[in-house]
Amino acid sequence: MPSEIKQAIRKLANDYRTELLFQIDNRVNEMRSDKNSHYLIYRILGISASEGQLIDVYQNKGRFLYKYAGSFLEEAAFICFKSKYPNAKKERIPNTIGKKPKVFEIDCLIEKDAIEIKWRDATTDGDHITKEHTRIQAIKALGFRPIRVMFYYPNREQAIRIQETLQSTYNGVGGLYYSGDNAWNFVKERTDIDLLKILEETANEYERK
Repeated sequence: MPSEIKQAIRKLANDYRTELLFQIDNRVNEMRSDKNSHYLIYRILGISASEGQLIDVYQNKGRFLYKYAGSFLEEAAFICFKSKYPNAKKERIPNTIGKKPKVFEIDCLIEKDAIEIKWRDATTDGDHITKEHTRIQAIKALGFRPIRVMFYYPNREQAIRIQETLQSTYNGVGGLYYSGDNAWNFVKERTDIDLLKILEETANEYERK
């Protein structure tokens, strides 16, 4: 089974890698015909036109990268859970606590465990924490145990404070919160699959090519 999972994750990585590079190439090509009159403001603020162009290109690359990185790692983790628990599934539940959003998505529902899989969360948005609180309460109200698995912890102080508040909220309703090494260990303990090792080996293989 582990070899099958390794192959599935590597195929997933290849698919995401191919699609990401395709999207980036398309966007960079589109940007070649963009109007650059806003470089005037960059220059006033001490950023040269050439540097401003690089900033715009990498900002667009970054948007795609963060989106695809998050989706890839969340899906890879789901593959691990699904291999151990064939009935594991993604589930949409109604928001019975607030008005927005109307529904929440559970990334991986295993019996009564509602697992949220995050690659990282560096948000400092106050609305985000309100939404997360509502989400946790809605999951609990339906009789599920909310579990947050976040592989990479933020570096900035305000984002860290938000994560600390979220952890308290999970603990307060009898849920579980795992981040960093604890998140990788949680996946390994629950599934008998060392996801981190598979990803490290995959990255090393790509770099050797």
